[in-house]
Amino acid sequence: MKYLLVFFVVFFAIWLWRKNRRDEMRERVVPPRQPAPPAVGAPQAMLRCAHCSLHLPASDAVRGTHGMYCSAAHRQAAER
Repeated sequence: MKYLLVFFVVFFAIWLWRKNRRDEMRERVVPPRQPAPPAVGAPQAMLRCAHCSLHLPASDAVRGTHGMYCSAAHRQAAER
């Protein structure tokens, strides 16, 4: 009979310990999520500057009479 009592005491102690551990796990603060990386736009065509041979996206290029340039200064220098 005393072994049965010891068994129930040990069983109760284990049950209580596991219950407290579950409660601690629930109370833990979830670390904040990392912000999503910025959305990447569609790929753009790359063009070569006719003056310095720099490759740049088509949206940043400056159109000239002899081709595409990376800046207005290069367009002016090449078209003189």
